[in-house]
Amino acid sequence: MNKHYHLIGIGGIGMSGIAQLLLSCGIKVSGSDLKENKVTASLRRSGAIIYLGHNASNIGDANAVVHSSAIKDDNPELIQAKKSGIRLIKRAEALAELMQNKNVITVSGSHGKTTTTSLVSCLLLEAGLFPTVAIGGILNNIGTNACLGRGELFVAEADESDGSFLYYQPKYSIITNIDREHLDYYGSFESEINSFREFINRTVKGGCVFACSDDINLKNILRDYKGKYVLFGLNAGAHIYPKNISFQGLSSEFDCFYKDKLVDRFSLALGGMHNISNALSVIALGIELGIDSEFIKKALSGYKGSGRRLETKFSSPEYIVIDDYAHHPTEIQATLKAVRELKRRRVLAVFQPHRYTRTQLLLEEFSQSFEDVDYLIITDIYAASEPEIEGVNANLLCERIKQRCKSKEVRYIPKEKIVEHLLMILRPEDLVITLGAGDIVKVSDELAEELKSKS
Repeated sequence: MNKHYHLIGIGGIGMSGIAQLLLSCGIKVSGSDLKENKVTASLRRSGAIIYLGHNASNIGDANAVVHSSAIKDDNPELIQAKKSGIRLIKRAEALAELMQNKNVITVSGSHGKTTTTSLVSCLLLEAGLFPTVAIGGILNNIGTNACLGRGELFVAEADESDGSFLYYQPKYSIITNIDREHLDYYGSFESEINSFREFINRTVKGGCVFACSDDINLKNILRDYKGKYVLFGLNAGAHIYPKNISFQGLSSEFDCFYKDKLVDRFSLALGGMHNISNALSVIALGIELGIDSEFIKKALSGYKGSGRRLETKFSSPEYIVIDDYAHHPTEIQATLKAVRELKRRRVLAVFQPHRYTRTQLLLEEFSQSFEDVDYLIITDIYAASEPEIEGVNANLLCERIKQRCKSKEVRYIPKEKIVEHLLMILRPEDLVITLGAGDIVKVSDELAEELKSKS
């Protein structure tokens, strides 16, 4: 392994996890990002050299430069690394190197990766297996997104957005679903499905694939798969499935059956049917690893959540403020169904579309995603480094939603004016949820602070 890694965009959630693992291995780490945040400050305290801004001189004596697909070709550090002949490594390649000599567990899929990876991590930690962990979000149980364990298991969130999950060779892989996502990279849904097929075929001999039986595309892929697999799901046809489901706000209980035999009754510290499905995959993995069901029960009931996944920012008898990363129509619908279980008088949603390409490609699907909302605010699209697409904007989405839901209150409001507007219209027993993968979390944080100051 190289002696000095330099990470471009070190403050990102995926990059910071790699940086933390490298530091834990005693390797010199430097990195750059456009601005300081909690992550870069934490890495600096852990011994990383952090540069603010991108400059050719930042890479210093690095043996390897790690970058993600978000880093453009004109980045001065990338240009300098190429000029100097320094080894360039994609983010997933760096993670794959860290996985060497470990039994790898990956979690992939269009939706639910971070939550499911977090639940798997909690299970392995609860069972005393001392895993190495790399998650695409902060796991509240351990207060970080990555930790180096002395055990033989390595659990990682496998990002399919740019095809880089094909660098991994997992022994066990959980695949939650395949949806029309990242089509700007794949070009077609068929190409995306084929990429997942290739990923499944990279499972090492003697391993096992855990796939959602409610996803027709996954079921079709597995018909030709020769290795071992377990189907988890909410509907008929699954090897492992739930019965007698009950919800208590943002938590749930269910009886779990595996091959038609009762495993146990489980309490899950998460709401929503989609999270019960995610939990089933974790139970199935636990059974495959021979983990006692008492450990599985403790992991699911003791889960403290991960950042920006149904994260409660403020709660009082009068108001609740929740933030969620949901940025795809399927995710939005599942999240809103979950918060409806809190039985508040009104659900007010603030949605920040993420990427012009996604908004354009899934415009119709987005327009159908807010049935469970009483009052909807749409704000400007978070570009995520994409160039604007003429005519694709928040107002376009607003108008399309209004056409479908003529009785629904739908408004476009610039981000900086949202909190002021919400404070004017809030009524007792309202629930406000912010949705999106951009910086919309700042709105929920600001609103929560305002409500705290008034309570």
